[in-house]
Amino acid sequence: MLLIDLLILSACAIALSLWALNFPYPSPLIRRWLPARQRWPEGLIRKWLREGGFDKTYLRYFYRDPERQVPAEPGLVAPADGLITSLETRNGTRYLVVALSFWDMHIQRNPLDGVVESIEDAGSDYMDGEGRDFAFLQEKTCPVQKRIALRTAHGPVAIRLITSLAARRLEAWVRVGEHVARGQRIGKILLGSTVVLELPEDWPVLVRLGERVWAGETVIAKARSDTR
Repeated sequence: MLLIDLLILSACAIALSLWALNFPYPSPLIRRWLPARQRWPEGLIRKWLREGGFDKTYLRYFYRDPERQVPAEPGLVAPADGLITSLETRNGTRYLVVALSFWDMHIQRNPLDGVVESIEDAGSDYMDGEGRDFAFLQEKTCPVQKRIALRTAHGPVAIRLITSLAARRLEAWVRVGEHVARGQRIGKILLGSTVVLELPEDWPVLVRLGERVWAGETVIAKARSDTR
């Protein structure tokens, strides 16, 4: 009986120690059963960023690459998982902005069948002297960007991948001259923050500010020729 009591006390002491060592973040004993946002709170992720190390289970979750069911419905599919944060229009182009969180899937997908015309790298500079006046750049500090321009049967489309200050690395998985299918994987932002879809301003948009979208699955706009 005494042995059982000692075992129970030891287990309680271990649980209390783990809770204290990880406070204010969830103890490893319960972390696996929590939803992603509670399992890895933003404060904990930012702590890992500052210290330069990440929990392996979080990294496996972050780099997940699930299959997606591309809809039969015509239209442009979302290039990334996230929230719609801007629908800005300028000089005949609409900039549809998807903001990614620490818990979103970070593989980008092609919105519409087409051919890659160009891939621009911006390094640590803004593109074309654009400065900070774009809504999706106002809170950025020297973002690294790639802009993938497509020639489609309906008109020009571009996908802009933008990193965060936290992790300034991204990858493009397509080449100039390559035909890319709707919903195809085209790149990855490594712990990064924003994807911008550029399309003609007269193409109808099917999403609202604050709406959540899923890469390769959510139809977010229609080409003008699809609405006739």
